[in-house]
Amino acid sequence: MAKTEQTVNVNSISRISAGTVIKGEIISPNDIRIDGTFEGKVTSKGRVVLGESAVVKGDIICANIDLWGKVDGNVFVKDTLSLKEGCVMNGNLHIRRLAVELGATFNGTCRTITEAEFNKLAGTEAAAAAKQQPANPAN
Repeated sequence: MAKTEQTVNVNSISRISAGTVIKGEIISPNDIRIDGTFEGKVTSKGRVVLGESAVVKGDIICANIDLWGKVDGNVFVKDTLSLKEGCVMNGNLHIRRLAVELGATFNGTCRTITEAEFNKLAGTEAAAAAKQQPANPAN
């Protein structure tokens, strides 16, 4: 009998530990876990997990997100956003599915979108980010 359990390679998960402060932009094809403070834009093709001590100031684009910490920004989720007890979400949500636990705080608007709309929005966001990148004269 074959196992259907999904295994996660811990080396393919990017992590920002508690007490760490980073400003900039993260783009990852893998999962990301943030327990520290991040100011900027987070883009992941995988799952984003924001721990209880996490503070993110900026937009997040990802496939799925579990939020225990605090976010000030807009969130674009291809599949499911889970607002956990004790989290604080200030911003607009563009999601396919939403799970909210008692004790979660959400201030903003919420819009359900299709996967095609997500791809269009994520593409628009990625194009805007590319325009902000300076040209590399070495190439």
